[in-house]
Amino acid sequence: MSGNSAHFHRRSIRYKEYDYTQPGAYFLTFLTWHRECIFGKITNGNIDLYDLGNITKQLWMEIPYHFPNVEIEPYVIMPNHIHGIITIIERNRRGTIYRAPTKIRNSDSVEERFGKPVAGSIPTIIRSYKAAVSRRARKELGMVYIWQRNYFEHIIRDENEMNDILLYIQSNPINWLSDPEYTL
Repeated sequence: MSGNSAHFHRRSIRYKEYDYTQPGAYFLTFLTWHRECIFGKITNGNIDLYDLGNITKQLWMEIPYHFPNVEIEPYVIMPNHIHGIITIIERNRRGTIYRAPTKIRNSDSVEERFGKPVAGSIPTIIRSYKAAVSRRARKELGMVYIWQRNYFEHIIRDENEMNDILLYIQSNPINWLSDPEYTL
């Protein structure tokens, strides 16, 4: 197969002209490799984390130390996926925290591409987080495959949407038995 084969080209699911470095709240979901339940198990509506789940939790909490313009909002680690909200803030923030970011990249902006990460962007934050979890899992647990490729993201547009997402995150462990991702 040649190096130019379509098989080797990834298609981004991000908005092509959107600036993912701008302030705003982003709802994110990451899935495990083959959706395996490797982070923990749900018991009576609560998550009991395995060692890998504890690593993912610890490194999630450390994101703001590596990206000072980022706040992490409520999150949940499920047996085979993680839901969380990351908010990129302005240094001297004023106004509503959950307003929708609406700026489209201007012609001077640098577009995120393979091998050319954009500092402080959502894709760079997520790439760094997933890589850190993978490194620790490989070193401490001997695990090689942790993540499904890519992630899902939703730009939170207003406070009502934020409240709905917060409720979804909080109720995720309770609703696990009816989740299509649920496996024994």
